[in-house]
Amino acid sequence: MGVKVIIVGAGIAGLAAGVYARQSGFDVTIYESHTIPGGASTSWRRQGYLFEGGMHWLTGSSPKTPLHKLWREVGALDDSVQIHYRDPFLTFEQDGHRACLYRDLEKLRQHFLESAPDDRAEINRLCRDIKKFTKMGMPVMDIRGVKVKQKSSIPLSMLFGMLPALFRMGFYAKQTTREFTGRFKSPLLRGLLESVVGAENNATGMAFTIATLVSGDGGYLEGGSLGMASRMAKRFEALGGRIQYGKTVSKIRVENGVATGVIIDGEPIPADAVIITQDTRVAIDQLFDPPLREPWAEKMRAHTKPMLITFICVGVEADLSDLPESLTFVADEPLRCGDLVTSTLSIYNYANYKGYAPEGCTAITSGILGDSYDFWKACKEKGTYEAEKQKLAEVFIRILNKKIPQTAGKIAVWDVATPLTYERYLHSWRGSWMSIMEKGSKMESYPSKPESIKKVYFAGQRLMSPGGLPVAVETGRKAVQYLCRDTGTVFQGKIGG
Repeated sequence: MGVKVIIVGAGIAGLAAGVYARQSGFDVTIYESHTIPGGASTSWRRQGYLFEGGMHWLTGSSPKTPLHKLWREVGALDDSVQIHYRDPFLTFEQDGHRACLYRDLEKLRQHFLESAPDDRAEINRLCRDIKKFTKMGMPVMDIRGVKVKQKSSIPLSMLFGMLPALFRMGFYAKQTTREFTGRFKSPLLRGLLESVVGAENNATGMAFTIATLVSGDGGYLEGGSLGMASRMAKRFEALGGRIQYGKTVSKIRVENGVATGVIIDGEPIPADAVIITQDTRVAIDQLFDPPLREPWAEKMRAHTKPMLITFICVGVEADLSDLPESLTFVADEPLRCGDLVTSTLSIYNYANYKGYAPEGCTAITSGILGDSYDFWKACKEKGTYEAEKQKLAEVFIRILNKKIPQTAGKIAVWDVATPLTYERYLHSWRGSWMSIMEKGSKMESYPSKPESIKKVYFAGQRLMSPGGLPVAVETGRKAVQYLCRDTGTVFQGKIGG
């Protein structure tokens, strides 16, 4: 059967690694603790409603991007997949006024100028920077020394195009989005920009997200997170790969400094190589005995902070297709989640997406960003966990009813996912929902393989800033290239297998 490879986790990184490993001729089995693929890129159903819990847009949805080829290679995209480009991408409302984040840069600039004429200088400066950032992209490169069927490299034109953006990146990286928006007089524009990726996150994320949209990228895939993951799993299995669900890897077997397989339910399962796509911050502590103590692992322990969310979902027995698909607004009543208190709420409205709700109904989701892990952990220990989730849902529904009167008395179902939910299903560090750059963060990257243990490889969004789906697929590809180099195998990344 050839070289036997075990992959830990059927998230996007694990599925991508699985596809590339099978295309390159390895005998591959993925072990996944959950009952479905996708990892953090997930959705779930409640009483006929589908709640999107992961992807809100996909970088690389545009055929013009280098990432697009990767998404097609791993089966996330094909000619049959419909892509929805939401426009406006985001709507912000406050005190009866509205500001929108449009995909056309000139339209966006004019709209901002009309909304906040006193901020002309800052608006023009931001739009100039956004134009520069549209030239930035995540290059797809081959690692040094690997044999490949078809080479991937960065075109010189792309490198030169990125230079102006690189000169401006430092300005945004050294501040939070809230600190950046302090330059604007208009509370409307401040609120809109802060709601793009979160007020307390690195302003680079805000700027690059807008640039992604302006460049014609950042579409939402038909079927969302679960649909994408399911297509990738189907591609992997069609290539002869196997996924074992409900199987939790507890340890990586290491003998004389070489990974020899994994342990599941106390049973050793042999392999010639192991690719770990579980949250790397957890893996370095829990999957190795003793824990990994290499310099990069210590750096990850010291610098990693959890990106947490408490996720609220409701099913509404009303058609809300005439309302914005993504709406952020300032509520009259604060929403409290432990020590986190906010009056600014963002809701996603899936009325225009087929299959998300029964006919004439609407699925709505909202998230409270911030570290609420200790609060929910204490609730669990005190036995008040379910009661606190219900209390949170009731306040949210009350706010929603007031903001959107069509929802009053029409709530068919609600659900709340906390950091403990993500910890349970993802085995992520402190229930991390994703990885993202904070204020002052550098473009960190961590190695795909440790120095002290051979035949083990890492992939996943923790390995490179700013994380997310692009990093997951790219690191899955990179892990297999390292495997190919170490085994003298030709790496094959090709559409259709």
